[in-house]
Amino acid sequence: MRRGTNLGRLGDFNQAVILESIRRAPDGISRVELAGSTGLSPQTISNVVRRLLDDGIVREDRTIVSGPGKPRTVLELEGNRLVSIGIHLDPSVLTFVAMNLRGEVLRERSIDLPNLEVATETIQLMADTVKEMIAEIRIPKKHIVGVGIAVPGPVNVEDGVVLNPPLLDGWADVELVTPLRKLLRLQVIIEKDTIASAVGELWQSKEEKSDDFVFVYCGHGFGAGIVIDGEVHHGSSNNAGEIGHFSTGQKSVSCEECGADDCLAAGTSYEFMAAQAKERGLELPSYEIMGPEQRSEGLNRLTELALEGNTVAKELIVESMVRVGEVAGQLANALDVSEVVFGGPQWDKVRELVSDDVDAAVKRRFGLRGVHELGTRSSTLGSQVGAIGGACVVMDASLSPKATALLLR
Repeated sequence: MRRGTNLGRLGDFNQAVILESIRRAPDGISRVELAGSTGLSPQTISNVVRRLLDDGIVREDRTIVSGPGKPRTVLELEGNRLVSIGIHLDPSVLTFVAMNLRGEVLRERSIDLPNLEVATETIQLMADTVKEMIAEIRIPKKHIVGVGIAVPGPVNVEDGVVLNPPLLDGWADVELVTPLRKLLRLQVIIEKDTIASAVGELWQSKEEKSDDFVFVYCGHGFGAGIVIDGEVHHGSSNNAGEIGHFSTGQKSVSCEECGADDCLAAGTSYEFMAAQAKERGLELPSYEIMGPEQRSEGLNRLTELALEGNTVAKELIVESMVRVGEVAGQLANALDVSEVVFGGPQWDKVRELVSDDVDAAVKRRFGLRGVHELGTRSSTLGSQVGAIGGACVVMDASLSPKATALLLR
């Protein structure tokens, strides 16, 4: 049942709409143009812009003359006035970025194969690294909006808890937000990595792109971020986008979680790929105990061999990513989106090897080709997409217009 409108919040909503329009104008925008793009009255534009100028979030950059009449003053964001920190916890790497209001990455850092199995040590490492980055960028702490952490699902966003990610041993029911808030004395937000990546892709987009797309996150696990009508879909528990147990239509090994022998998680697992490699005469690292560090090392070695030109390794990587493409095509059918975007640390490494085959797999599975085309592309955010997504989640929560903010609660 729909609730009424909370007019007391209308001013904040209008400010967010105006700020969003300024942010999405890379060459700046005048007050007259703002009135056209937002539909707000000149008086409302004037009042809000004055507040943004007083707060130092926006600056008057230059004047332009276009025909008769008063010259127009161009407004631009004062980028470093607000900065957010993004962290991505992936089974193979910890990635950090410091991002300003314009979406520019000021600092970045990655730590390969950290000792993730001890959650308390990882949390302390996160806090220490964030403090170092804030010191490096020399931005007053009062201008740091907060820290956004992108983590593998499932997660409890409200309580800030990592529940039990299948590829992160030792991370069952780990409180992440509360200890980091205490260590950093900053706002901390947790988000599922696939959802954060979709937020980053949407938030960073300055040009006109599709408002309906699936973002396929490719790390040492796979997931999807779903964007419909320009809004990221979170799901009832903020865990939308779990595609690991979609059927690929190809038998592999029995999945420990779902019991099926044809799911994406099983067909792209290191255990399955190592066994396939052995059958084809390629020996990959073997381990007595298989944890996240071992899986990461093994998959990294397979990827290295593929990039070096090893035929068997390349075949296995292509076959694995084609399975991902098959699932992405099924998801595109179910959601009727117009675009599939691939990104993440693994995709960034192998896309030149696999992109044509994956594109063909997606379109082979897409059943609405007679109605409309389905585009595929690579994210421009590269291997940092999860961390940039985390930083964007904080900015988005603080600054982007949300129609739900107008509803009575």
